[in-house]
Amino acid sequence: MNTASLQSASTLPTHLAGEMRSNHAGETGAVWIYKGVLAISRDAEVRAFAEHHLATEETHLSFFEDWLTSRQKSLLLPLWRVSGFVLGAVSALGGRSWVYASIEAVETFVVKHYESQYAALESFGDATLMAAIYQFCNDEADHRDEAGDEVQGQSGLLKAWCWVVGAGSEQAVKIARRI
Repeated sequence: MNTASLQSASTLPTHLAGEMRSNHAGETGAVWIYKGVLAISRDAEVRAFAEHHLATEETHLSFFEDWLTSRQKSLLLPLWRVSGFVLGAVSALGGRSWVYASIEAVETFVVKHYESQYAALESFGDATLMAAIYQFCNDEADHRDEAGDEVQGQSGLLKAWCWVVGAGSEQAVKIARRI
């Protein structure tokens, strides 16, 4: 997506600047989730799924990389990379069902996170930014739904893992909004 027609990121109100910082951090983590899956999984179906979704997440990340100033990006990007990689790698160690369930858990949170920004984006009034966030949210919903279609039931341990993934995503956003 072209960032040339966007208002300068430096004009963002404080609340939206924090949201965009958390979006950038989240897309960083998402890229690294798929890199973690690809580092571990030898399952051709899982690898194709991860490669396809990695390309989308890299597009989202590129948008924020190109638009936000260095001062507006999270200072904890190394942590988001490592956390994403570990989440993807652990999921891949658990096999196909763990990968799909983990992605469904992450994307369920991400869709709600993006949707929570709609009113503030509308008030800000940048149509290009609104269109980008809406598109990203739709992409994440597609990822969630595609993964969810593959989930074949969850054991107690996998349910607990998915709860940790969702709760961890929520905490990461809270931190990334500020740091």
